[in-house]
Amino acid sequence: MPITPAVTAGSASPGEVLARYTRPGTLTLGALPPLALYVHLPWCLKKCPYCDFNSHEASAGVPQTRYLDALRADLEAALPFVWGRRVHSIFIGGGTPSLFSPQSIEALLADVRARLPLEPACEITLEANPGTFERDRFRGYRQAGVTRLSVGVQSFDDGKLQALGRVHDAAQARAALEEAARTFDTFNLDLMYALPGQTLDELRSDLQQALAFAPPHLSIYHLTIEPNTFFAKHPPRLPDDDLASDMLDLIAGQTSAVGLERYEVSAFARPGHRCVHNLNYWQFGDYLGIGAGAHSKISFAHRIVRQIRYRDPAKYMAQALAGAAVAQDEEVAREQLAFEFMLNTLRLKGGFELARFSERTGLPLSAIQRPLQEAEERGLIERDWQWVKPTARGFDFLTDLQSLFL
Repeated sequence: MPITPAVTAGSASPGEVLARYTRPGTLTLGALPPLALYVHLPWCLKKCPYCDFNSHEASAGVPQTRYLDALRADLEAALPFVWGRRVHSIFIGGGTPSLFSPQSIEALLADVRARLPLEPACEITLEANPGTFERDRFRGYRQAGVTRLSVGVQSFDDGKLQALGRVHDAAQARAALEEAARTFDTFNLDLMYALPGQTLDELRSDLQQALAFAPPHLSIYHLTIEPNTFFAKHPPRLPDDDLASDMLDLIAGQTSAVGLERYEVSAFARPGHRCVHNLNYWQFGDYLGIGAGAHSKISFAHRIVRQIRYRDPAKYMAQALAGAAVAQDEEVAREQLAFEFMLNTLRLKGGFELARFSERTGLPLSAIQRPLQEAEERGLIERDWQWVKPTARGFDFLTDLQSLFL
């Protein structure tokens, strides 16, 4: 969705922006959704050729102290927008957050706890790269308060890792996963498929090695070529659509056989180990994003707002320390809310409750009756008076299903 710079850091104070968003409007939300916190740590050892995230190579080191100061200032300026609301989950993403020391992560979480009330069982996830793996480091993150590690393995094939530009090898990936399993009660293993030159047997080998660690949660992503990446300028030879489809069938079969349930398009979990933070996104919950380039979605009684922080880390730090980290700020247009809701909730195998649509968007069910009927006629969803769920066909043609609500 396009973001227009309706309010920029220099044009209004946080108080003026808040006053504008708390006035009466065209929507009426019966209740505010759960709130999550996303913290973006933008540095990495090396930019991967497929990556279109806001990440920057740490060639001159990472200014951990100054960045933590900026995050603290950013959070304090954002507090009026979420005042009195409890945080259900925290996700520390990047970049490569495991470039930050356990002491820095502990200080970050202490700053958060001092300013926001957390649910007693708040899930706190940290992304980790096996290329930064150290046994004591992982234990330090657990002691700092991290409850869940997400390990970006991508592949166990050294050749494929090299083609993806990863800084770790298969041995480092295995060592990191062994320590994650020892140190954390739950963890996520990230894997990719349809890699350059990958065969079905090579994917089968990757899957077997991944499942040997009995991961409580597995995220598996199809490699796609994103604009403005190295791969977009120098595209590798990737498996065709038929082979990629066979790969997805293999993934579905192998994961199901070991008790991992596919609950979202790219996510598989054992009972009790679904990712609370990502579920909140997919259920159209709210999230406050702090850090360079972070996005926020915040609901008020009569409107839903999106914000984006400054992307460049140096500019972000300067702006955040000046109390003006938000670069772009806008109200989500009423006519876009149905698509925004469906873009997220239809990724879930279990779909969504019809009552949740009105609760989270402030729109009547009549706003989606026509596309729901068309989706049902095309065999893309099944529904009753309470739930709407994508069918197997709907999952396979998810983009077509979601586009009906544009």
